[in-house]
Amino acid sequence: MKVDFTLEGKAGDWDAAAEAERRGYDGGWLSEIKHDPFPALAVAATRTERMELGTAIALAFARNPMSLAVLANDLQLYSGGRFVLGVGSQIKPHITKRFSMAWSSPAGRMREYLLAVRAIWHSWATGEPLRFLGEHYTHTLMTPFFNPGPNPHGNPPIILAGVGPLMTKVAGEVADGFFVHGFTTEQYLRQTTLPALLAGRAAAGKSDLAGFQVSGLPFIVTGETDEQVEAADAAVRKQIAFYGSTPAYWPVFEAHGWTELGQELNTLSKRGEWDEMGRRVTDEVLHAFAIVAPPNQVAEQLLARYGDIFTRTGFYSPYPLPEGFWEPIMRELQTTG
Repeated sequence: MKVDFTLEGKAGDWDAAAEAERRGYDGGWLSEIKHDPFPALAVAATRTERMELGTAIALAFARNPMSLAVLANDLQLYSGGRFVLGVGSQIKPHITKRFSMAWSSPAGRMREYLLAVRAIWHSWATGEPLRFLGEHYTHTLMTPFFNPGPNPHGNPPIILAGVGPLMTKVAGEVADGFFVHGFTTEQYLRQTTLPALLAGRAAAGKSDLAGFQVSGLPFIVTGETDEQVEAADAAVRKQIAFYGSTPAYWPVFEAHGWTELGQELNTLSKRGEWDEMGRRVTDEVLHAFAIVAPPNQVAEQLLARYGDIFTRTGFYSPYPLPEGFWEPIMRELQTTG
């Protein structure tokens, strides 16, 4: 199993990527939250030699397919073929109110979006006329002046993030991999996510997940001292509550019969009662979402839950721990996963 490092999206991420590569991580991922991930990854590509570098995730609907195709193609060049394009939809309020972009039928739009990106790359690689005619996106102009030509490293793989079965099916059909959202339980993963991925693969003429990346980032509550464990526990409960307050993620709650919890969290979020939201996450909910274990049992429990599904993983730990804490766990997963 590959083990990845999560970059923080701030100045110096390129140095953090170089250090993560030195420590043995397989990939470095940067999210689009407070910063654009592409510039930092471009610099990180010059400071690393082996490690994959990717967006986890870039917001597809905040851009058009052409602009994202250009960005991904450039990062693939800068990194010498080590770039992975991770994309996601975000939720409607952010796309329409923060970015002032169009929103409709997110799963159908995403399917068309990724097919458009691939059509653009194909035109560059072959010199064939660009002719993509879709319901949401149309790309019919590519003159030689604007054509970068074939990428010597090939096209970067596309990994799509999702939670609901419709978007998950799209990933199985038109992407090269799937990001399992941190707000996922093992039950939901096996009962809803996997069948949707396999349905998408079947639509693409594939019978299984062979050659398909499944990247997981499970919540982990751990620490070397009681104080560290308490801080981890509180931080993870608060993060679960944050995601759980968003209606788009409620299908995970509904699979466990926790619909009312999502509604409670949504009401509290509108009041800005973030600490109280975390306190509403019970031990039962925490243990369903998170691996709660001492450091020497984290890898074992992660593999027991997800070892037959994940091809790569990371550690969702929104709390501080001593430098080098995760390295023994990383190595155990790489050698036994």
